[in-house]
Parts: sequence; structure tokens; C-alpha cells
Amino acid sequence: MEKLSYPGVEETLYREVLDNGLEVILLPKEGFSKTYATFSTRYGSIDNRFAVESEPPVSVPDGIAHFLEHKMFEEPTGDIFATFASQGASANAFTSFDRTVYLFSATGQIEANLSTLLDFVQHPYFTDENVEKEKGIIEQEINMYRDNADWRVYFGLIAAMYHNHPVHIDIAGTAESISKIDKETLYRCYETFYHPSNMILFVVGGIEPERIMELIRSNQAGKTFKPQGEIRRFFDEEPAAVKQRKLSTVLPVSMPKCLFGFKETRPAMEGDALLRAEIGTKLMLDTLLGSSTPIYNQLYDDDLISDSFGFEYNSSPDYAFSVIGGETKDPEEMMRRLREAIEKAKADGIDEQAFERTRRKKIGAYLRLLNSPEAIAGEYTRYRFRGADLFQLVPVYESITLDEVNERLRSHFDWETMAVSIVAKEAH
Repeated sequence: MEKLSYPGVEETLYREVLDNGLEVILLPKEGFSKTYATFSTRYGSIDNRFAVESEPPVSVPDGIAHFLEHKMFEEPTGDIFATFASQGASANAFTSFDRTVYLFSATGQIEANLSTLLDFVQHPYFTDENVEKEKGIIEQEINMYRDNADWRVYFGLIAAMYHNHPVHIDIAGTAESISKIDKETLYRCYETFYHPSNMILFVVGGIEPERIMELIRSNQAGKTFKPQGEIRRFFDEEPAAVKQRKLSTVLPVSMPKCLFGFKETRPAMEGDALLRAEIGTKLMLDTLLGSSTPIYNQLYDDDLISDSFGFEYNSSPDYAFSVIGGETKDPEEMMRRLREAIEKAKADGIDEQAFERTRRKKIGAYLRLLNSPEAIAGEYTRYRFRGADLFQLVPVYESITLDEVNERLRSHFDWETMAVSIVAKEAH
């Protein structure tokens, strides 16, 4: 078992890659009563065309990663949630663009719950009957989200940005796509992406590393997995231009919701380069549009934005985009004013004192995150699957220069790569 020390943030991790390829990371937190565990696979909604080693590519229906996540909780003996509850644990799971995560939190019976987590995720149970039953459940979920204005405005923006990359497809798929899912395809995806060599087990809390690692070793030694070759993912070439400049959706909302964002056209990157680009962009956005900035306060005072206004930056090795906006009584005026402020910042550059304040604020928020086992458990594998390390963020924050952030400001806000999504009572 490898010991990884991070003196800058006073954390020590324990890491081991088991014989079957599973990477295990343990983070003991002395004095913490609650323990969180995440069992994550590098498999998400965008992975709809793939191959293992030299095999021919396989195309699968949209939404299958999310469908598979739902089905994993069903065992021949019943619903696995009941097992966790009987052991005093709260369990959950989620599917994102590029990972699926199964998790639990508990203050007791940690070893029993950890064994349950490992066993149910590594024991799929798909039948023709339970797959057909699940289609109706997920179709209801899809229809529910179609009536959710926040969901529609967000995924409407991504759909407006992307022509071909599957990031633009709803994570749950469509009623039509999930109708094509069968148990054979589920097993094919499971066997490809749920192999231990494509997964990470992360446990954080008041644990004894040696004891927990021995439990995990013993659990895995009792199971047999075929050797797994390298997983290759295939994506169609994505044009630099957005698919459409503006997408409007009509829903019964009290106030219009408006999001706009910028589609990155940079080459693929990962590891330290991706981490640096992500942190630099987030620093830039916060310095420019955060709640303490002049433009935010001017728009708020003029009643053009509300507390719902925000921004985010999503990046991965092969796609990246920003999302900016919220509720507004006048989407066109809000965007006009923001464009004016952005253009001024591009011409003048970001104020150095404002940049330093934002940098300190970001480092402070990051250090607070490290006091939350739940937050650490949620974030660690997101960085790990991108070839980066959650516990190495402070040196990156400290080394990023104002020149780098100004360069990100000028390169990211390219009006030719902007798309807009609006949800309102009537088309805008």
C-alpha cells in the first residue's frame, strides 16, 4: 500500500492497485464520525461508441449508462437500498457525461456497507422482464425533466452548441433510444466499463487504512474477472462553429430563464494542462462575473438578474464549454450589458487586485472543501479520471498569472462560438 503525503494541505492518502486492476484510495480523517465511499467507473452518457483493444467499434443506444445505473440497484433478493438502510447507511448513485458513481455514507457498520457496495456493483442482474419494466420508469423520468425549465434551458444550451459530440444528448436519452435497450446490450456495456481496471474505489472518513484495505483485498480476491484490454472511445469530428446561435423553448415559467455560453475549440488535453486551463478559466469567470463584481451588482440593482445568476465551466479531455446566466426579465438586455462588460474587460485587462482577491477566495473555498468528506468523495474521481489530482490544486492556483487569466479571457469569449438558450412563456 502506497502512502501519499500532501503536506501543503495536511492530508495523507493510501493507494493500492489490486491484481484485478482496481485502484483503491483511502483517506483517513481523524475525529470524523461519518464515512463516505464512492465506487466510480469511467463511463458516462457520452460513451455511446466504443471498442475494447482491436475489436470493431460498438454503437449503443443513447441513455444506456444512466439506464445501467438504475438497473444495478436491483438484485434477485430485492432492492439494494433496503440493505443499506438496514445497515444504517444512506446510498445513492448518479451518471454524468463521463462517469457513473455509486456511493454510501454511514457512521457505523462501515465494513458491512463497503462489502455491500462492492458486491452489488460487481453483481449485475438483468432479465428481459426487469429491463422492460425499467423502460417505463425511465420514460417517466425523461418526461418529468422535459417539464423542468432549469433542465431544459441547460441542456438546450448544450444542444445549441454541439453538432456531433454526444455531450449534447440528454444523459437519460430519449423515449425512443431507451426502447432499443435490451439485457444483452446492458451486459456488453457492463462487461466493458465495469471492469475493475476502469474503476476507482475511494473511501474517506474515520477509517483505519490497513483494516479497510485488507477487507477490500479479501473481497476482490474472492471474485474472478477476465483480463481487460484498453477501452477505445470514438467521437465524430466536431465543427468549431456552434450548431445554432439561439434555441428558444416555451414553458409556463413566471420569468424567462436565459443561459448563454461559449464552446471551446482547443485541441484535446488532459492531466496538468487540463487542470491549469480549468482553474484559469474559473478564476477568470469569477473575477469578471462573481457576486462582488461591478457588472453583477449593476445588473442586480437594475433588476436584470436575480440570485439565480451564475456561471460554470465544464471541461474534459475532448470538450469544454462555459454556461452563464439565470432568470431575467429581459434576456436580450442582460446579454447586451454582459457583452459590453466582457468587451471592456478584454480591452482593458482584468484588474490585478480583483484577480488576487478572487485567487484567495478560491483557495479558501478549496481548503473548506477538504473539511467535507462528502465533497472530497464527490470530487476526487472527477479529477482522477482526467489525469489530475484534487490535492494538488493549491500550487496551481498559486502559480497561475494574471497574464494567463487575461489570455483565457480573450480566447474564451469568442462571439462566433457563443450559443444562447431561453425558456419563456412565449418564444423570444
